[in-house]
Amino acid sequence: MRLATYRTGKSSILYDADSVCDADSAPQIGPELFDPAQWRRRHRVIGEAPGRGTSLFLDAGHEAWVLRVYRRGGLIARLSERRYVWTGLPATRAFREFQLTATLHAQGLPVPRPVAASVTRYGLTYEAALITVRIPGARALAELLLAGEADDALLMRVGATIRRFHDAGLDHVDLNARNLLVDEKGQVWLIDLDRCRLTKAGNWQTSNLERLEKSIFKFAEQDVPYLWEGLLDGYSKRKK
Repeated sequence: MRLATYRTGKSSILYDADSVCDADSAPQIGPELFDPAQWRRRHRVIGEAPGRGTSLFLDAGHEAWVLRVYRRGGLIARLSERRYVWTGLPATRAFREFQLTATLHAQGLPVPRPVAASVTRYGLTYEAALITVRIPGARALAELLLAGEADDALLMRVGATIRRFHDAGLDHVDLNARNLLVDEKGQVWLIDLDRCRLTKAGNWQTSNLERLEKSIFKFAEQDVPYLWEGLLDGYSKRKK
């Protein structure tokens, strides 16, 4: 991965030059790369995922991408749905998530490869977007739970995967069944690292697991205690 930056007008873009520039069919770097309307006009939106900030699945030619525009939730969204307070480029949501994802990817952890992050400044505020590579055939753990397709073996793999991230020091502040994906081969992936951080061991590991437990109880139609025990078994048995 070769990281590079590009600036034009009010926008700053951090990107992987290998993803954006080296493939003949890859779109060129620029603000239009993060504009959902541009992708729709070219008929290259091939799907989308539900959520507060809807993620679009894109046909980038040489591979499929996921475009996520950062959006606020809660009461503050009534004031501004897409604007965040500017405290410097390195502190922006998109640049921080891109760099964290790149770090974990370089360590061989199962996260989508980051493609590019965009930040557009408007005085004391900014808007942002992130593009990552789409995991082929991946389904959210939440979907598998609702369909009754998440068995004990899968939950053990989920637990072992979470332990890998915890051992690496990742505090995932929104660990839930929607942010865990399972690909066609059964490998578990972790997505949506917005506001997450690398830190020393602490109470956050327990908080992560408690949040995930509530999410699994929300989506599962099976014996939840049995599934949760399987997840904890995978978490505790994984060797460092």
